[in-house]
Amino acid sequence: MKYVAILATVVLVSAAAVAGFYAWSLSQTLRDAAVPLPDAPSQGPSLSAYDEPFTVLVTGTDECDDQVREAFGGRCSGPDAEGELNDVNLLVHVTTNPRRVTVVSFPRDLQLGIPECTGDDGVVTPAVDKASLNTAWSKGGLPCVAETISELSGMSVPFAAKVTFGNVVNITDAVGGVEVCIGGDGIDDPDAGIDWPPGPRVVQGYDALAFLRTRKGIQGGSDLARIGNQQQYLSRLLNKLRSDDVLSNPATLISLANTAVNNIVPSESLADPLRIAQLAYTIKDVPLGEIAFVQFPVFDDPANQNHVIPDEEGAAILWDALSRNAPIALTGEVGTSGGVELDPNAPTPEASTPQTAAPEATPAPGETAAPEVVELPSNITGSTADQATCSVGVR
Repeated sequence: MKYVAILATVVLVSAAAVAGFYAWSLSQTLRDAAVPLPDAPSQGPSLSAYDEPFTVLVTGTDECDDQVREAFGGRCSGPDAEGELNDVNLLVHVTTNPRRVTVVSFPRDLQLGIPECTGDDGVVTPAVDKASLNTAWSKGGLPCVAETISELSGMSVPFAAKVTFGNVVNITDAVGGVEVCIGGDGIDDPDAGIDWPPGPRVVQGYDALAFLRTRKGIQGGSDLARIGNQQQYLSRLLNKLRSDDVLSNPATLISLANTAVNNIVPSESLADPLRIAQLAYTIKDVPLGEIAFVQFPVFDDPANQNHVIPDEEGAAILWDALSRNAPIALTGEVGTSGGVELDPNAPTPEASTPQTAAPEATPAPGETAAPEVVELPSNITGSTADQATCSVGVR
């Protein structure tokens, strides 16, 4: 028994040492690539829910890293191959008491003001009154994109991360692929390299990336239509992680954090695998009907038909609702911008009452009552995570 006890002690101490070194190694990998943001979080990382409201900016760039260079042919060998644009920009806003999640997608060609930014090389790019959102990365990297979105939304951005083409491939493979729905006539997009018939399809590897990049293969053929398609992917990915209990399993979350470590450029505030797991763990119990994917409201730019400009009045309604943690209701039809439609084979979500504040938040006499449901303008299109959508494919 004495020797067994000694052996057990050695095993436990060794396991703790290995786990400690592993966590340190992951953190060090992240910190080596991390960039600073002006808004720092007040709460430290832990394997428990983050108990304050927070926002995370996710920026997807079109960098032609070695992993995808050959697969993308002309895109990665033409005159623009060495450039890098932030073509995908998502702001994930998570509230508390009660928890709600809103993912706002911004069109890449949205014309807006970009603040003065300083690049990694120390070169300062002066502020501009009007430029495409997807040029912010070239003016100052992730901090510049975060500050641009912060100024547009009026929200602080304490957490941010950048992913590339190749990163998307690796992250999708790590979760075993995502089943999406191809509707309409199927997707035929030579530019993305796909020709798929209608029906359910598990996408992973380069197929996942091609699905997220397709534009000519879906109805409307616009960037706004592509955003709807990307939101379908995100919604189905979230549903998969929830159904597989990934978000409730700390060990699995840490494993996925390991994949994230090697596939993102994080802000310093996100440079810890424990923090990544914590933020994911925080949304594990949010009702699917309270998780909304919406498009930032825009108008066509009268100066350029390929650009859009902010609908400032509609955006103000959205930002005000999020800042007050008011429940939101989408009033426009799913797929108004093209790209997706409701999945005709999916069960209709059960009607549910939006969450109200927790009992301890009940206002005392003289205090303000919980906010009423805010109906968003019809041009703020999107869907909730309990609404299954399908790509409207065209040929």
